[in-house]
Amino acid sequence: MPRIENRALLCVRRALALGVATLACAAFAQGTSGAPAADNAVVAAPAASPAAAAEAAAVRKLLEQKFPGADVRYVAKSGYLGLYEAMLDDSLVYTDPKVAYIFVGSMYDTATKRNLTEARSRKLNRVAVDKLPYELSFKRVKGDGSRKLIIFSDADCPFCHRLENELKGVDNVTIYTFLFPIDQLHPEAARKSRQIWCSADRAKAWDEFFESGKLPDNKGECSNPVAATQALGAKLKIQATPTMILADGTVVPGAIPLARLESEIKDAEAEVRQKPAPAAKK
Repeated sequence: MPRIENRALLCVRRALALGVATLACAAFAQGTSGAPAADNAVVAAPAASPAAAAEAAAVRKLLEQKFPGADVRYVAKSGYLGLYEAMLDDSLVYTDPKVAYIFVGSMYDTATKRNLTEARSRKLNRVAVDKLPYELSFKRVKGDGSRKLIIFSDADCPFCHRLENELKGVDNVTIYTFLFPIDQLHPEAARKSRQIWCSADRAKAWDEFFESGKLPDNKGECSNPVAATQALGAKLKIQATPTMILADGTVVPGAIPLARLESEIKDAEAEVRQKPAPAAKK
């Protein structure tokens, strides 16, 4: 039986659901049996000193005690007002060192007008692109294919059609498309996805469908990854289509204009190039 959520966690989730810009929720203590840490939980930033890591660990322990049932994935000292940042479930929140209050909302840099919380959340919610099961996708190569773009797409999603139109202006990219029909919204999309997958040329069949609505002449009865891709999307907490994953693992939901798409791809590729190469095995 799942844990009953305490008042503090309900306050946080209510604030997030309502899109409240700034809200402080008192973190009422409720026992000491917190939820087990997730496999990918991080206690502190990699460069943190032992003392800073110990402080972050103490804050995390308090979060687990006061928010039983929540997935505390990450805790580290922020650069703002002496607060700590924490990934509580899938949301970035801020707290004081004693976890007396939780601050829900976005932190902005007044000089640049940049939403610091959004930028940080995107980094912390990155997907490990090197571990994705690409055998569940089909590949399209444009130009020299030097850049990388991963898309979870629904054949009947109007916003996916809009994104495909924007992609016509993108060159020098390898696109991995995961067929991700959302049955509740588009009950025929799974069938169409299977037919596209079962065609002799999946990339061509996909492009033709989005151009003219023409489907391959088959019943979609071959071995296909549609169910597995739906499970993968649920695991990655993808809830809408299209959802793109960039080369650095950044998740970008929605059909965005070509100029922004190019900017996002460029920034992600630059981020990947900046990463140090793994040390050679001796």
